[in-house]
Amino acid sequence: MNYQPRLRSQYKSEIVPALMQEFKYKTVMQVPRLLKISLNQGIGAALADKKLIDYGVEEMSTITGQKAVPTISKRDVSNFKLRRGNPIGVRVTLRGDKMYEFLDRLVSVALPRVRDFRGISDKGFDGRGNYSFGVTEQIIFPEIDIEKVNHLNGMNITFVTSANTDQEALALLKHFGLPFKNQKK
Repeated sequence: MNYQPRLRSQYKSEIVPALMQEFKYKTVMQVPRLLKISLNQGIGAALADKKLIDYGVEEMSTITGQKAVPTISKRDVSNFKLRRGNPIGVRVTLRGDKMYEFLDRLVSVALPRVRDFRGISDKGFDGRGNYSFGVTEQIIFPEIDIEKVNHLNGMNITFVTSANTDQEALALLKHFGLPFKNQKK
């Protein structure tokens, strides 16, 4: 049995032809694709309580279905009482089937659970076709049990694409179903 995530098959059957027509690509290889999704969670309170890193790793692994790793500080910052080598956050990078599964859950389940949700901003592009946005609470994901949450943390989600311009990346992410705000120009 050959399992393929819903969004991967949708990309091949619907999104590629739509983008080829929209941007007048000559070959299928020019069509931008999603390379990876990176999730990063900074846990500033972990300087006082080391257990928060373990909780963060456990929650991020539960959300993504892949083992998360703690991020380690690279230098000393005396104003924040931070020492080199201290764990200060959690990160995970998704590729392949897990990336498409996470994107599907994000678009269809997690983002609609955000309070007063009116869409995500289209201002998070970096000029090279990558898009980043933040989520204020990790409890929007259905995998997190609210009773077991010790500390509310937000997270940054970055979509890395092979698009050359922000317009191509925006079109790709819109076709994947990301709910961008309607901007009036």
